[in-house]
Amino acid sequence: MDNRDDGGGTSGDGRRRELPAEVPVVPRTPGGAPAGQGGAGAPSSGGSSLSGRQRLVKGLWPPRLTRAQFIVALLLFVLGLGLAIQVRSTNDSSALRGARQEDLVRILDELDDRTQRLEDEKRRLEDQRTGLENSSDQAEEARKQTVERERQLGILAGTVAAQGPGITLTINDKKGTVEADMLLDAIQELRAAGAEAIQVNDVRVVASTHLSDATGGGVRVDGRKVAAPYRFKVIGKPQDLEPALNIPGGVVQTLEKEQATVTVARTEKIVVDALRPAKRPDYARSSSQ
Repeated sequence: MDNRDDGGGTSGDGRRRELPAEVPVVPRTPGGAPAGQGGAGAPSSGGSSLSGRQRLVKGLWPPRLTRAQFIVALLLFVLGLGLAIQVRSTNDSSALRGARQEDLVRILDELDDRTQRLEDEKRRLEDQRTGLENSSDQAEEARKQTVERERQLGILAGTVAAQGPGITLTINDKKGTVEADMLLDAIQELRAAGAEAIQVNDVRVVASTHLSDATGGGVRVDGRKVAAPYRFKVIGKPQDLEPALNIPGGVVQTLEKEQATVTVARTEKIVVDALRPAKRPDYARSSSQ
């Protein structure tokens, strides 16, 4: 029997023979060694290539900034810092944001009233100027205005008595917790609301008035000791004076936190009769002399 292969992969007995498995051909270098195994141009086995993340980090750090890029970065930093400061300043200045609508309306009314008072004062001064310019007897008109001006300045200086509508503010301090700075805050608030004449107990309050805590309790007003209850007689527009004391976080609430009892009453006629002697300045003289 002939066992030779007929070239079709079948043996002489009719059975099909399996071909041998293919063996991959390894490329060789010109020196005859397989590539990657000691050839002249093969990389060393110890130098593994960098990953993508490592190449990215190596490209970004250390930073390589040009002068123009550094200037742009500095300008952006300064701009961002300025915007942050402006936003914070805006937030700090919005103290009225949490106030109630009624309080905001009252504060707005107070601002309108102050504006109206300034407009009235401007109109009065303009009328005085017009009267001086149009009067046939300008000397007599000037004398009348001088007398009126002297009376007004006397009220402000405390050298003459005054009367008019206003409020009375009574502060009972049984525990002795009211201090001089609290009374000073009340005076400043009343002045800001348009008070024209103020008297605390028997002391007239003027522009030069100073307050200090007295030894053993009480408060000294211009050196004179006054004790509780503190009674303020204030001449001005009651519709402005009372709300100014009762604003949230204002004078009344501050005193009540110190366990003091505060009473505010509107009155059609307030008499401020405590007087101060007129003092001649030692050094100041009129510039017209």
